[in-house]
Amino acid sequence: MGTIGAGFSMSLDGFIAGPDDDIQRLFAWMSLGDTDLNLSSGDTDFDLKVSSESAENFEKSIQSTGAIISGRRMFDVAGAWGGKHPMGVPVVVVTHTVPQEWAYEGSPFTFVTDGIESAIESARKIAGEKNIGVGGANITRECLKSGLLDEIHIDLVPVLLGQGVRLFEYLGIEPIELERTGVRVSPGVTHLSFRIIK
Repeated sequence: MGTIGAGFSMSLDGFIAGPDDDIQRLFAWMSLGDTDLNLSSGDTDFDLKVSSESAENFEKSIQSTGAIISGRRMFDVAGAWGGKHPMGVPVVVVTHTVPQEWAYEGSPFTFVTDGIESAIESARKIAGEKNIGVGGANITRECLKSGLLDEIHIDLVPVLLGQGVRLFEYLGIEPIELERTGVRVSPGVTHLSFRIIK
């Protein structure tokens, strides 16, 4: 069985998006390298220029991930990724109401209306032995509070945004110990990986 991990590009002051969900500064590092990386989302292709270390991180993550869990807000802000997540894997969306335009046989999206535990159960069935990625600040916080998250991966960007969407705000939990499992420095970003000690 794979791990459950969350991964985000994040500013030094803890924001994963700026005002109005702006992420341009947080993903600027994806054009500072010397290695071509192509991702596609729906009808859109992203031709990225990342460092060889960042490309290796991406490829490893894509190969090892079997499903992603997303909150409805992230799903909507991303415009359902144009119908296909950039990692090319199915997405389980935690929501109160199912968007009927995406609820059809063969859809890359599964909608779960009865909580995070049910979403993880659905994602495990889809992912098999592969890992499950968690996307969205609220869903990540829910997983942390429930003790369901195994790993946290942060692409730390050297910028102070000052406002926006914080990843770890208002957790309301006891301290959680982390073990650092990886550090990679690349142009414009430092990749940090942690295992949650349970």
